[in-house]
Amino acid sequence: MRILVLGDLLGRTGREAALKHIPELRVALKLDFVSVNAENASHGFGLGPDMADALFAAGADAITLGNHAWDRREIIPYIAQEKRLIRPINYPPGTPGAGAAVLAARDGRKVLVAQAMGRLFMDPMDCPFRAIDDLLSRHRLGGTVQAVLIDIHAEASSEKMAFGHAFDGRVSAVTGTHTHIPTADHQVLSNGTAYASDLGMCGDYNSVIGMTKEPAMARFIRKMPGEKLSPAEGAATLCGAFIETNDATGLATRIEPVRLGGRLAQAMPVL
Repeated sequence: MRILVLGDLLGRTGREAALKHIPELRVALKLDFVSVNAENASHGFGLGPDMADALFAAGADAITLGNHAWDRREIIPYIAQEKRLIRPINYPPGTPGAGAAVLAARDGRKVLVAQAMGRLFMDPMDCPFRAIDDLLSRHRLGGTVQAVLIDIHAEASSEKMAFGHAFDGRVSAVTGTHTHIPTADHQVLSNGTAYASDLGMCGDYNSVIGMTKEPAMARFIRKMPGEKLSPAEGAATLCGAFIETNDATGLATRIEPVRLGGRLAQAMPVL
């Protein structure tokens, strides 16, 4: 199976980059499944239902969220009825929506998509390790599902790496989101799980993690609240990863970075 996972869409430029490139990449990379993190798609904070609809129409098969899941309150009734929109699985019981879903690839094969949110330097949450372990007790890679994709939305690379190793061999891929900076540690772990600490954001990198530079710098320099942060709106770099899995086992055979447009060095897998 050929899979594309994209990092956090940041504001209008990130959304437009995804809407432009997803259809092209589905053809160029012969993709079977596309998953996108869109928790920052609405002016940097949250996701609107209309934006989710546009991403699905462009070819996204799943959308994951994160700590900004509820910034746009109109997403709450939407997530209750849209199984392709996935929030962190380790929110407390009773939280709207679901933290995982079994979805269909374009050829009908089953893909389990889940998101877990880290706890180091983040809001207090239920244990992400225990939540994913419980989920995997009900699904077997290469059996009940043909691929398992985990979005680990976390601040600390140490927590993300521990998470990847904890589920190595039980899932197809563990890829990190949230920090908005692409890491260079794409690898297939010892037992066959594709891993990257952070996919990076889809947005303008002439910025401070996607936000306009001056107000963000002022907060660090003066240590005082200033004007509200807003997304930088220059040319966006689309950032993510291309993953190939073994059809028999569901484990990864390959993971490579994808970077298109904007300021960063370009990267495009060759089939």
